[in-house]
Amino acid sequence: MPLDRRTLMATAAATGALAAVPALAKEPPMPRLFPVLEAIIAAWKQQDVEGVLAHVTDDIVWRNSSGYAPAIKGKVAMRTALQNMKSMIAPGSSRWRIFDYAESADRLFMEGVDEFDLTTGQHVAIPYAGSLQFRGALVSEWREYFDGRISANMKAGQPMTDEVREMLDRPIAK
Repeated sequence: MPLDRRTLMATAAATGALAAVPALAKEPPMPRLFPVLEAIIAAWKQQDVEGVLAHVTDDIVWRNSSGYAPAIKGKVAMRTALQNMKSMIAPGSSRWRIFDYAESADRLFMEGVDEFDLTTGQHVAIPYAGSLQFRGALVSEWREYFDGRISANMKAGQPMTDEVREMLDRPIAK
């Protein structure tokens, strides 16, 4: 007699087999990669460049410009870029947060906002999506996608648009 889906699921539940299949289990699997991103965010909120770099490989490729500038390659170059960014951001003003994420093997996909105040007084909030490729527990490639016009306009002192404000009014990922 062939098994139908209902009989198969009932049998699997009775034998505990569902626990071995995350997509069928009641609780989602614990994230493996997202805690690394959380540690990076915590370090950056403290403007701790070395704390960020502790979570990337020596040969990191950081594509942080949505393709309008060359990738930053290597930890030394990333350190320089982060130090330059740090010098432009008012201490304690980073409100970088992630709204949604998904993990697939050794890749973390994310959607969030990088929000901060410049030392010159402008408020900047850049909605973005990105992808982190991992090698072990370290990020080996970091890609970010965002509309550079939003960043440029806000850095030039233009106010946040209602559209951007609406995108940012969301709960953070847990």
